[in-house]
Amino acid sequence: MRIFKILLTFCAVITVFTASGFARDLTYLDSVLNPAKLQGTGRLNWWGFHIYDASFYRAGAPTSQEFAIDIRYQKSFTGVAIANSSAEEMKKMGIPDAQVALWGKELASIFPNIESGQTLTAVYLPKQGTIFYHDGKRIAQITSLEFSKAFFGIWLDPKTSVPKLRNELLGQGCPPPLFNEACK
Repeated sequence: MRIFKILLTFCAVITVFTASGFARDLTYLDSVLNPAKLQGTGRLNWWGFHIYDASFYRAGAPTSQEFAIDIRYQKSFTGVAIANSSAEEMKKMGIPDAQVALWGKELASIFPNIESGQTLTAVYLPKQGTIFYHDGKRIAQITSLEFSKAFFGIWLDPKTSVPKLRNELLGQGCPPPLFNEACK
């Protein structure tokens, strides 16, 4: 019985430790989106490897123009690799090579190296463009509307290369007005 109590106590301590260690502080999203409402979540797997979990947030109403995508990486990547992958995805959606090259360089200068468990968050605000956060700390802003549409299109555009993830992120809600897509 004594061993059972020790084991039970150990399990309780581990549960509390892991719950607090992995708890997400999303107050920065609430302060920007006022408040942030989760619309959907999804997982990106590639060749059986769990790459990241993504969450899509809207500001208050499900039809709001302001939104965010929060990505929690499950693998480590260099910032350059994330920038290059983002640029390749934009290219697949028909963005001209010259523009993709410029945005790819800009993203490479912005994105830090990411370790498993860390997050990159992109917030879209119509009059401000895209604001990037790394683990809740603001790291950069790109004001171009065309960039915002291309970048968020990686996940939310109907032509995305990850339609399953897009559907999971949108859930039962509509795509943001940025994509000029009718709500189904």
